[in-house]
Formats: sequence, C-alpha cells, structure tokens
Amino acid sequence: MTKSAIIIGASGGIGAALVETLRDEDEYQVTALARSFEGDAHIDITDEASVAAAAERCAPMKPELIILATGLLHEGERGPEKALRDLDGDWLARTFAVNAIGPALVAKHFLPIMKDSGITRFAALSARVGSISDNRLGGWYGYRASKAALNQVIRTLAIEWRRKNERSIVVGLHPGTVDTALSEPFQGNVPKGKLFSADRAAVQLLDVLDDLKPGDSGRVFAWDGEEIAP
Repeated sequence: MTKSAIIIGASGGIGAALVETLRDEDEYQVTALARSFEGDAHIDITDEASVAAAAERCAPMKPELIILATGLLHEGERGPEKALRDLDGDWLARTFAVNAIGPALVAKHFLPIMKDSGITRFAALSARVGSISDNRLGGWYGYRASKAALNQVIRTLAIEWRRKNERSIVVGLHPGTVDTALSEPFQGNVPKGKLFSADRAAVQLLDVLDDLKPGDSGRVFAWDGEEIAP
C-alpha cells in the first residue's frame, strides 16, 4: 500500500525538491502545500485558521511523513542582525512567527491527523545556528533565537507525542547551506563543496530521516546525520 506524505512549504527550493524526490521514488503519495498555492493546496503557517483548514482537508490521508520546509532569514530590506543596535521588535516578531510559532501551530493541527501507530515521521527544517552551545560568532539574534525556540518546540512535541504513539519520530533537520533564495545573500563564505543544490539537499535529508529510530525523536540532525547539540 502506498504511504502518504505531506510537504509544507512546497514552493520553496528545498520543499519543491522534496516533493519531486519523493514522487520520483514512488513510495509515497505526496501532497504539496504552500502559502503561494491556491485552493486546497494553500496554507499560511502564520494564520492558524489556514493551518487548521489545511489539516482538516488532509486528515483522511493519515500521513506517515510530514516535512515542514519553511523558514525566514531575510525579507525585503530586512535581514539577520549583525549587532545589538540592529534589533527591531517588529522584525523579531516576524522571524519568530515564521520560524517558531508557525511550526508549533502546524504540529498542533497536523500531528493529530498522522497515523496513530507504527513509524511516523514529523520533521521541521531547523538550522545549526539555533544551537546555543555552538554559538561562537554571535549576531543573527532573531534567526538564532527563533530556531532555538523551534528546537525546544520539537523536543517538547516529541515527549508528548511518544505517549500517543511510541514509534513516532519528531525531529529538526539542518539541511546545510542550500542554493536557494533563503541563503543567496550569504553564500560568499561557504566552503567549496558545502553549497548544496536543492535536489541534493532533499536526498540527503530524506536519507537522514529514513535512518532515524523512535529513540532519536526530539533531537536535531544535520544533513550528514550528525546530531546537533542543543
């Protein structure tokens, strides 16, 4: 029987590549959702009513796999803060809305529609810079803090959801630096061979997910399978 997967953020570079890769593998029936899509494929993760409606439409699928491939690093003239003087309350709120609050709302409405037994995988794209112990350079206040908040949400979700399905897997995934619009302004210092195409990133992330066990739930893993310290 074909399994069911949902990719949220399917219009972005990584999200679109995840959809294409899963469809090529022919193991999953894939549903693609994004803010820029219309009709039943539309979802806005910053609008709980939109999230709830999308989850209700997808509920009959009982998906085994959900990947949230969304994130905000820059928008218009706004970008990651280089210093304390750059902090702006509205931009911080916007960053948290997309990177932490939105994923929490997605989990609230989409985890309950997943299969209630057997291996299920719920993953959200996180980032290595969300690691507090790995922060050695400073800067990027909003992005770092919102991804750290996301990682805590993931950990908390995993603890609760294990009580409902002991074989559930809820994790964060760090894709590395991927050649997408999100990373484009910041690719200049990426070491040779460490700027991944979206297609390669998708394959790497799915390989990591395939290798995870229920005991890995609540943790954050990089594209190469390495666990990222909190």
